[in-house]
Order: sequence, then C-alpha cells, then structure tokens
Amino acid sequence: MTSDSPTSQRAVFGTWPTPLEPMPRLARAVGLGAGDLWVKRDDLTGLGGGGNKVRKLEWTCGAALADGATTLVTTGAPQSNHARLTAAAGARLGLDVVLVLAGAPGSSTSGNLALDALFGATVVWAGDVDDEALDSAAEQVAEELRRRGAVPALIPFGGSSVLGARGYAECGRELLVQAPDLATVVVAVGSGGTMAGLLDPLGSARVLGVHCGAVTDPARTVSELASGLSGTHCAPDTLRLRSDQVGDSYGTLTEAAMAALTLTARTEGIVLDPIYTGRAMAGLIAAIEEGDVAPGRRTIFLHSGGMPGLFGHAATLAELEQALTLSNP
Repeated sequence: MTSDSPTSQRAVFGTWPTPLEPMPRLARAVGLGAGDLWVKRDDLTGLGGGGNKVRKLEWTCGAALADGATTLVTTGAPQSNHARLTAAAGARLGLDVVLVLAGAPGSSTSGNLALDALFGATVVWAGDVDDEALDSAAEQVAEELRRRGAVPALIPFGGSSVLGARGYAECGRELLVQAPDLATVVVAVGSGGTMAGLLDPLGSARVLGVHCGAVTDPARTVSELASGLSGTHCAPDTLRLRSDQVGDSYGTLTEAAMAALTLTARTEGIVLDPIYTGRAMAGLIAAIEEGDVAPGRRTIFLHSGGMPGLFGHAATLAELEQALTLSNP
C-alpha cells in the first residue's frame, strides 16, 4: 500500500486556519518596513508539538485508515520532526507506530526522540545508511509486520508525496484569504512537499524555498511533487530555490542560522530550530540583502515548527549556554 491510495480520505489533526501574525521588529532589523514581514504560524497546528507535517499527515494517515492499516511505519533522521508527529498521529488514531531511523541508539534521547518515546512509538535503528537503504529497511520492517498479522502503512519520508502535498495546497489557499496581497512566501525545503504544495495555488514566482540539506536534489524533488499535484509539468529551473544555507552538512549548525534564530527570538519572541526554520530565516535575510525580497511588499515567513529538535541539537544548546554565561554579571 502507498500513501497515494485512491481510497484516501482525510484525518483531522490540526486547528485551521493557523494564525498569520506581523513581525514588525524583525522586519525593521532585517531592512524591511514594519508592515512588510509576517509569519504564518504552522508551528501552532495542534498535534504533538505542532509543525508543518501535520497538514501532510492528515492526508497520508487518512489513506492509511481507509486501507485498514493497524501500524504506521515511516523513516527519518534521529531528530526527525516528521517521525515525532507520525508517532503523535498514531497515538491520536489508536495505531501502532514504528519509526525506522538512520543512526544508532545512544546518540541523544532529548528533543524529538524523547517525544517519540512519550507517544509510544517503537524505534528501529538502521545504522549509517543513505536514503535508499533507509527506505529498504522500512520495507523490511513492514514485511516483518505483515508476517505477524499486522497491516502496515508506509508513510513516506517527511510525509512528502503527491497526496501529502495537498495539505500545503490548502495552506496556500488559506494564505490567499488571509493576505491576498502577498508577494513572497519563504519556506524551508526538507523533503519537498511543503514547497510543492504551496506552488499549486501561489505559483513559482511567489514561493521562495530555502534548501536545508535533507535531500540531494531539492529542485527535482519539488518539481516532481508539484507536477504530480497539479498535473502540469513544473520545471525545476522555474523554482525560486536557495541552496546557500546548508553549510557543511544537514546536521551542522551554521553561523547564519544561529544568527537568524537568535535575532528572531530577541525581536519577536518566536523560536526557530537550527536545521529548518533557522536556515530558512537565514535564507530570507540573504534574499533581502541581495534585493530578491524588497521593502514595500508583503513577505510571509512560513514557520514550519521544529522547536523540539532544538533541544536535541547539542551544538545549538552549547552556543546558547555560552551566550548565557557571557551575559552574567
């Protein structure tokens, strides 16, 4: 069974529409007018600590229910926000959840991993594997579950499929009601489904994605999902997609992301994470400096959640502890 099952229906997990709030102090700090910068609060989606994956899971879990699933199986990195929210969705629906995660036990039990345990998920560690091998490991787990009499549903990496992208097509339509004059929506690009869904109602000129290192070819990934959703080819070279914020690797804290999440917290009291929203905000700041995002037009930052991941990111916590120490009299 796949998450694109024709028998799909929608589960209900979130509280919609999510708020759209001004960020005037941050706007002035980054060179925009006080009324130019707004935040779409998809960190406040209402399930399991919130985040953008909730919109996707409403569709992929709906398909799983329609197909009679008893267990949700998905993949991710150890601090995966998607894995955490899949665990929460399973708890809400009364389904077992198995998370097949890259890496090995013992690296960290804080952040999203702590919440995985709280929601009752089982973790299978796949070792040091690439994406293809991680998918293969999940297939093996699903096959073992079938032998035991369970009915597993494989939820795609990051919840990103054509079906899951419907959740962000709906988000785009929400934004058109909340801010019909929007010029640019800035979004972190992980597994690609969030950006792909937004493209359907908003078009490529109004969506600026910031690659965060989760996939090797973000333009192709987003293009394929967007094309499948709309039924019309979306060429990769038509996308507004920045790839300058990844740094040394997916899990590395960059100076730009640390500066961006610190500035956002100290001007607006809003918490970003170091891997996704921190990089996306750094990308927005760079786009303003380069003139790609200009004053006088409404820019919306899509806050895709991820705060629990901050508490599982040792380098970020060390930076914050050092800042706290330096600020003491």
